[in-house]
Amino acid sequence: MTTTTTPDSTPNSAGDRSGTESVPAPEGSRHRYLGRSMKRVEDPRLLVGRGGYIADTKMAGLTHAAIYRSPVAHGRIVSIDATEALKIPGVIAVVTGEDCKAHMNPCMNFGPATIAQYPLAVDKVRYAGEAVAAVIAESRYIAEDGVDALVVEIEALPPLVDPFKALEDDAPILHEEHGTNLAYERTFVFGEVEDTFAGADLVIEDRLHWGRSAGMPLETTGAIARPGLNGVLEIHCNSMNFSYFVFLIATALKLPSNRVTMHPVPAGGSFGSKFTAHKVPTLAGFLALQVQRPVSYVEDRQDHLMNSDHHASDRYYDARLAVKGDGTLLGLDIDVVDDYGAFLQFGVGTHGNALSQGVGPYRMQNLRYHLRAVLTNKCQQGAYRGFGSEVQNWVLERLIDQAAARLGMAPEEIRRKNFIQKDQFPYKIPGGNLYDSGDYDAVLDKALGMVDLDHWRAEQKRLREEEDRYIGIGLVTTQERSVFSSTEFWYWFDEPAFPITSSPESATITIDPSGEFQVLLHSQAMWGNSPETVAAMVVAEEFGIDPAKVNIRYADSAHALPGTGPGGSRFTVMVTGAIRGASRKLHKKIIDIAAHTLEVPAEDMEITNGRVQVKGAPEVGQELAEVAATAYFFALNLPEGMTSGLEEQYTYDHPLTSLPSADRSDLGIFYPIMGHNCHIAVMEVDPDTGQVSFLDYAAVHDAGTIVNPITLGGHVTGGTAQGVGTALLEELAYDEAGQFKSATFLDYLIPTANEVPAMKMGHVETPSPFTEYGIKGGGEGGRMATPGVISAAIDDALREYGMQVRQLPIKPSDIVQTVLAAKAANGGAATT
Repeated sequence: MTTTTTPDSTPNSAGDRSGTESVPAPEGSRHRYLGRSMKRVEDPRLLVGRGGYIADTKMAGLTHAAIYRSPVAHGRIVSIDATEALKIPGVIAVVTGEDCKAHMNPCMNFGPATIAQYPLAVDKVRYAGEAVAAVIAESRYIAEDGVDALVVEIEALPPLVDPFKALEDDAPILHEEHGTNLAYERTFVFGEVEDTFAGADLVIEDRLHWGRSAGMPLETTGAIARPGLNGVLEIHCNSMNFSYFVFLIATALKLPSNRVTMHPVPAGGSFGSKFTAHKVPTLAGFLALQVQRPVSYVEDRQDHLMNSDHHASDRYYDARLAVKGDGTLLGLDIDVVDDYGAFLQFGVGTHGNALSQGVGPYRMQNLRYHLRAVLTNKCQQGAYRGFGSEVQNWVLERLIDQAAARLGMAPEEIRRKNFIQKDQFPYKIPGGNLYDSGDYDAVLDKALGMVDLDHWRAEQKRLREEEDRYIGIGLVTTQERSVFSSTEFWYWFDEPAFPITSSPESATITIDPSGEFQVLLHSQAMWGNSPETVAAMVVAEEFGIDPAKVNIRYADSAHALPGTGPGGSRFTVMVTGAIRGASRKLHKKIIDIAAHTLEVPAEDMEITNGRVQVKGAPEVGQELAEVAATAYFFALNLPEGMTSGLEEQYTYDHPLTSLPSADRSDLGIFYPIMGHNCHIAVMEVDPDTGQVSFLDYAAVHDAGTIVNPITLGGHVTGGTAQGVGTALLEELAYDEAGQFKSATFLDYLIPTANEVPAMKMGHVETPSPFTEYGIKGGGEGGRMATPGVISAAIDDALREYGMQVRQLPIKPSDIVQTVLAAKAANGGAATT
């Protein structure tokens, strides 16, 4: 069943002790709290400066680290002279890569073992900005002075910044042990690709480049490590790595996993940049072990820009689309070279994300995907909102726009013709992944209802003829996969080293003796994705209580149950499953206690409005506080065999996953909770300056059952803003010598409120049949669609000049050069 919603954001209650406000759930809703717009539980403490961020953390004896970074892109480390640095009062120690090699294992690595990485460079540097040495001092200022005093000799080697040149036979090798700059290569073929293209009426071919960008949170990555008196190394870090990967950090540090405890710290934004930010906590931990004192290392902005774990996809595509003459899409052929930089820390999982929705929302059963992952002298890749699936969306939508233009079809017409229909779900795509549910026609219809295309197409013609102004209309319909399964991490390999299948989430709910609720979350989720608000709303839904009665806490790694944390738009779905599981266990105990007390059959009782009562006779029952008092203080009044207290925990495993086939002809179900969106943009483009502006913008998303419209709207808005940056502004650039050209925000341009469109936002709900309440993920929001819709609008505005966006970001100079070239080729006039 599909329902459309238009969230109301007008609060109707205020003054509760959490500082939250909420509106009623939408009319006709099955839920009391889910679907309300509720202010975030997290915000009051953050807004008054009590967030407790990593740089705010103080402790006795704290020292600080600063990093010497390589000034060259490729070179051999000849010597590091710390004599003068160690003479500076307050400098405690200088640590190098040789120290790392002698006393620790390489950092965690999901790529080939022959591409090893330490937190400080060993023997060679492989990109400009790579960490070479760390200075530990009594203050960060003194540590920076120590860095300036180091004398480091590096023998320069030829740099590689072009991934295609890196593949040439005579190219310098970045990792001699690996023996080649090709880190990984594989081809997957699903369906009858060759026959499909041979029989197609039309084949669209294009060469495309998605440029390198990254998430830029307000707060960089940081960690404080302290050797404990009990032999336990304690690491405070604003990374997700506090339970899921703690054993890997312990392995790198040569410590038993029960001798490392990671404490979660709120993060001032992530967008993927802190998804598995392992180098910073590993480095801080190693430094603390060397000096046996607490050590703080917090990236400065330049550190974060040039040396963090979060540079995103840098891909070159040769892509083909097979199409029938009536617009039916038949098959897709992808050949992609991905510039991974100097290391392959996370394997090629970003391409798993792409394959999870490789054919978009369209009925195509033929797909070929050929990947070459290449090593160059650049910073390694990490995660950024979309984690590779947004790139696949852009490539596919680029090809479909060209097909529509060639066939004389409207963008909405060719898409609607090829949509998977709502009665076809669950729908298996080429490769084996499953789409759980959807109504793509409804999403498109809602978006079309928000933007008057007939008006804008008439305006487009009038403005061109009467005012010599150029406006364009873009429309895309793309997928937003959510809730990854761990099989995605290893199905690329026929014999994976670590074929894990678990990516769970856990929650513990405690009702105290006075009937108040505590929820303990077991993974680091404090990234801005509102985990505490979600938890409060779900508990309120389950017990019929005010969300303000729920207090949220976080476990450290020593006390954590299994938890994977945020990433891949998974957390709301997974933590809801965990909370609901724990709630059901508590429900049973509460009902059993009340039934025993009231001498009523348990099956005749229910919990509603914070009360356990007899069905149909609500006057017979007890408040939860009464039941709690019995549970804690009156053991002799409990049912026989029942223990005291009201606390339950639950670990929720993936709602739907399956193994890949042995021959990888089927990759299995690994990302099945499938969201969807339609974005429409109307833009004006100045052909003389290349400047663009938004005239209208609509975004309609299907994230299944909506938990909190306010926060979902924030995801869509923020993702759209980042999509604007990716499409028009943001570029992590390197010159031919491998020097980093985007080391400040004067060079790496991020959008401001002036560049982000005023948005019309809508939602369509197609609940998932596999998740609790039917929720889907929505965290990666607008970035899934915005680069494609902006590209389409610019093409449409300058169609008479043959504009074809093939590279991101789209620079004003590229637009102007295209216009000038078209005019020159046509004797100074526009082309037809």
